[in-house]
Amino acid sequence: MNTPAGGLRILLLCHSFNSLTQRLFAELRARGHTVSVELDINDRVTEEAVALFRPDLLLAPFLKRRIPASVWQALTCLVVHPGPPGDQGPSALDWAVLRGEREWGVTVLQANADFDAGPVWAHAVFPLREASKGSLYRREVTQAALQATLAALQRFERGERQGDAPPAAQWRSAMRQADRAIDWSRHTTAEVLARLRCADGQPGVLDALWGHACHLGDGHAASAAVMAGFAHAAPGEVLAVRDGALLRRTRDGGVWIGQARRVAEGAPGFKQVAAEAFATEAAALPRLPVPLQRPDSEWGELRYTEHGLDGARVGCLRFDFHNGAMSTARCERLREALVSLRDRPTRVLLLLGGEDFFSNGIDLNRIEAAAHRSGDSAADESWRNIQAMNDAALAVIETPDRLTVSVLRGNAGAGGAFLALAADEVWAHGGVVLNPHYKNMGNLYGSEYWTYLLPRRLGEAGAKDLMARRLPLLAREAAAMGLIDHCDEAAREGFEGRCLERALAMAASYNLPDRLMARQAARERDEARRPLAHHREQELARMHRNFYGFDPSYHVARHHFVHKVPHAWTPRHLALHR
Repeated sequence: MNTPAGGLRILLLCHSFNSLTQRLFAELRARGHTVSVELDINDRVTEEAVALFRPDLLLAPFLKRRIPASVWQALTCLVVHPGPPGDQGPSALDWAVLRGEREWGVTVLQANADFDAGPVWAHAVFPLREASKGSLYRREVTQAALQATLAALQRFERGERQGDAPPAAQWRSAMRQADRAIDWSRHTTAEVLARLRCADGQPGVLDALWGHACHLGDGHAASAAVMAGFAHAAPGEVLAVRDGALLRRTRDGGVWIGQARRVAEGAPGFKQVAAEAFATEAAALPRLPVPLQRPDSEWGELRYTEHGLDGARVGCLRFDFHNGAMSTARCERLREALVSLRDRPTRVLLLLGGEDFFSNGIDLNRIEAAAHRSGDSAADESWRNIQAMNDAALAVIETPDRLTVSVLRGNAGAGGAFLALAADEVWAHGGVVLNPHYKNMGNLYGSEYWTYLLPRRLGEAGAKDLMARRLPLLAREAAAMGLIDHCDEAAREGFEGRCLERALAMAASYNLPDRLMARQAARERDEARRPLAHHREQELARMHRNFYGFDPSYHVARHHFVHKVPHAWTPRHLALHR
């Protein structure tokens, strides 16, 4: 069968519309395929989706259950497995991280009666860097999955309907908590980090803090300089706090633990910044803040470096917040950093966000925690958080005397996407996916000055269309429409270096003063026409109704997101067949 002129009809079947699924969805659509999504709710729903959409093939990039036999026996179904050919089991990447594999891969295989054992259509390999499971999944696994998926589709378009015989299988059972348990008296820092990294995101490492059961995650090595001050501490002892993370002694050093999920009575709880999950106990610990400029070995959420010759210097501000979540406190620290850097002798300031996420806007987990705190509420914390996000965005917009550039090394969503647009220019790597809208979180209106920032790039009609779209956007699509200024399609490795070279050339350019003067003049015209304060006031009036009004959609959506409540149906903007 030859591919129709309009491309293939592809049904994406997935447990959730995660980062990998979003990338494949957008890439396949960009290549002319008609793509519809069905969330894997139950077999009947999957069968119904196939009957309604009548796809040429089904692609499953992220599943937690088998595809029903009634579907794979009648339709070519390709499963994206995060392991090399022959690897089988639901914890493929977990085991690879824990065992320190040097190379890993992704396999696209055909669904059959066996788990991860069908004919192989394509695979791709990559070196396994020392990083968390989530970071590897969002970067190397996603890129390899795209490469292997496109290769498999080429075979399908040539008329092939059967993959290659799989190699001898190696079954890896689901990783248990006992497999990744930490023995603080015996395990080295490297071994502790491997256990934390292989459990990143979900489910975390089951452990205890101050005698209370919890799941730990987001681990970072502590420097020798910090641990020198705690030479006599016992392994497992919690010693200090930095940026909300707890410092804990290992056998030969220490780790900063950024996230904790308390095991509540009869409920799994939800992830929080570790020091906030144990606020009473952490309050008694010493604080160990660090300056923005410091050695690479000294962990902290914000970091600043400077580069170049006098008169043409470039500053780089990194704000690597876990999962891109920007709580009120994180927004305040970012704003303070931005204001303090105004005294630095730079001509260009690069805002690099985090390695995996530039930013995803307000911190929904922190907001959920406020709902369980006496004397507070989710609505009040939402209001504080959006005000702090706006203050951070305003600090970027009003950065004087130098050009600002947002550098998207990772994805950006909701308010985080508009925080990026607050800069004079936006550069992104080609693997970045943007979600520049808010409606998927209970029809939030949004703020971060988007009613000013978006129309100045896309016009009023273009801004309205984008905000109603509710779909992921590839960086190259964003560049083509004028939403961002530059898309780097070269390898992810070296992206930061290429951006720095570009910025150094910009800082040394003869016409930069003229650009800055033109920017200031444009800002003054915009302010005279409609002040930024008015944009903020109007946006927040709508947000106030989202937070405090009679419609609970935002609070319901936020609660479901934080507690990982499975969808009861597929959102209609994804399910074209419905």
